[in-house]
Amino acid sequence: MMSDGFLSQEEIDALLRGEPVAASPSPAGSDLSDIEKDALGEIGNISMGTAATTLSVLLGRRVSITTPKVSISNLNEIKRQYPLPYLVIEVGYTHGLLGTNILAMREQDALIIADLMMGGDGSNPPSELNELYMSAVSEAMNQMMGSTATSISTIFKKKVDIAPPKVNLLDFALDPNVTSIISGDEALVRVSFRMEVEDLIDSELMQIMPLNVAKEMVENLMSAVQAAATPPPPPAAPPQPAAPTPAAPAYAQPAPPPQPQPVQNVAVQPVQFAPLKPAGMSGTDTNINLIMDVPLQITVELGRTRKLIRDILELTPGSVVELDKLAGEPVDILVNGKLIAKGEVVVIDENFGVRITDIVSPIERAHNLQ
Repeated sequence: MMSDGFLSQEEIDALLRGEPVAASPSPAGSDLSDIEKDALGEIGNISMGTAATTLSVLLGRRVSITTPKVSISNLNEIKRQYPLPYLVIEVGYTHGLLGTNILAMREQDALIIADLMMGGDGSNPPSELNELYMSAVSEAMNQMMGSTATSISTIFKKKVDIAPPKVNLLDFALDPNVTSIISGDEALVRVSFRMEVEDLIDSELMQIMPLNVAKEMVENLMSAVQAAATPPPPPAAPPQPAAPTPAAPAYAQPAPPPQPQPVQNVAVQPVQFAPLKPAGMSGTDTNINLIMDVPLQITVELGRTRKLIRDILELTPGSVVELDKLAGEPVDILVNGKLIAKGEVVVIDENFGVRITDIVSPIERAHNLQ
């Protein structure tokens, strides 16, 4: 008998021996056997467990994603069962797997996650996902899907990569096209999970994928299990050393060992050293290549301020701290805490950077290093 969502040890042993496993009849219209459903549940249980850990670190809250339930459905049926706004995360595989799958989360759950990402406590989330909150929850989904790809790579014992997820807010009751990868009546695999975030979220998370993607995942899992159970070939026997060649008979007498020669008297005199003279160090005598590999800490300082202890203790999320820099004024670039340049903040591929606009003169740099 199969356990809910998992393969039993007897079923795994039977698969490895190549024996048929008794499975209950699949429902009408289903293209997945019970063994394949159990395998997909096992994959979802491991990958979403990793995603829950990643989300927990991002939110600073305990997150649990458990109890996978695998079923065959289609988009039209899902839209009828869940006529609510959903956050749809479309994930495309670029290496290791072919195809795309979808993660669907209720809008209300996404609002709470976005509020936690922005420093709130989740008890009073915004009423809608504006551009700022959408960006925050998209980053959380990106991190989650990246961690699931890593865990799937571990399960399948091969590299699996994904493209950056596409995140959209769709109303299942009103939007006719949820995704372009699956038509409305096409059979698909739905894996439902229970997602809990402490006392803030207790909801359902859905993973939707085409049948061919689901079957490819099952095949990769079975191949990895069989490879792990196959014993390695015995090591090759080390080559036997060749028999020693018999030595040829000696016809000549060996030469007698050399006799030690008597040591003759040698005159020994004390060594004479030239007197040491202090010499000034010139710039050409130094070799800067000797310290090229020494790491230095580069810090970009936006500004500073001084506060009393009572002011620090009164800080809360949303408090504004005024700095000693005016808007648009260059930021300071420090190396090991010493000022060497000034610059302006720029954004490069969604990452912050700094463009150097002014280098501190050598005299000022030498003064700062003293």
